[in-house]
Amino acid sequence: MKKMSIKKGDVVVVLSGKDKGKQGAVLEVMPKESKVVVEKVNVVTRHQKARRQGEQSGIVKKEAPIYACKVQRVCPKCNKPTRIGHKVEGDKKVRICKKCGAEI
Repeated sequence: MKKMSIKKGDVVVVLSGKDKGKQGAVLEVMPKESKVVVEKVNVVTRHQKARRQGEQSGIVKKEAPIYACKVQRVCPKCNKPTRIGHKVEGDKKVRICKKCGAEI
């Protein structure tokens, strides 16, 4: 398993690609593939067939995974994209913002 500094629920900004500059919350983290799924980013269309009776078929829009290196965590205090640092406080390890030093 690869270590990832981004976790589910974090607000991130996209650094490169067709969705550059967009912000969204992380819906899913895939450490084996080093990918994340971000809401309203990298939206693709799928042609879905109904599998059960009563289920709708048709064209469905959904978020596809993107590489974690293409996104950066947004600090809630300074509201800027930042790298994540770690600090040990007592017996707990916490994530901190590299720009302002606030706890994330």
